[in-house]
Amino acid sequence: MPANPLGVALRKRRAGHAALVWARPDTQAPENFTLTSPAFAPGSPIPARYRGRLFGANLSPALAWTQPPAGTAELVLIAQDPDVPLSRPAVHALTVGIDPALGALPENALAEPSPVPGLRHGKGPLGRRGWAGPMPIRSHGPHAYVFQLFAVDQALELPAAFTLDQAVAAMAGRILGRARLDGTYEIR
Repeated sequence: MPANPLGVALRKRRAGHAALVWARPDTQAPENFTLTSPAFAPGSPIPARYRGRLFGANLSPALAWTQPPAGTAELVLIAQDPDVPLSRPAVHALTVGIDPALGALPENALAEPSPVPGLRHGKGPLGRRGWAGPMPIRSHGPHAYVFQLFAVDQALELPAAFTLDQAVAAMAGRILGRARLDGTYEIR
């Protein structure tokens, strides 16, 4: 298949890792637990079965974490693509209410509605809730997908249709620890 001229033209335009929630001053905390997935190794390609709904099954990958810090009331998951040719990273998942004692989320737990009790999804791309799998522009090059898990000391009080900015504001001053898992996806 020939290269996509739009993807080639936008190759140098990216939001950047410095724009991730992970990099914000108000989300800094010890990296005192780990986040993994049985679907892909850290830094490696995310399998096509997790690709976005226009082109694939749009299943969220299973995730697992080690014991978060003492005092953790809930976990907050934010998955972002910092390589989109926009001013801000694209949000692929925004989920609060994750019980830290679960230790893992099964495949497709980030669906809307979630099969896991207690999970609440904020608004992501185009106002959608739940997982939005990778859909980078063809020929734009590899995109990182950064799964950021934050341990907070109290349940976040957020409106039903909360946004990324509202979730980050609610987490400020409440983050006890954090973990991160990066994957990649590319459409050539």
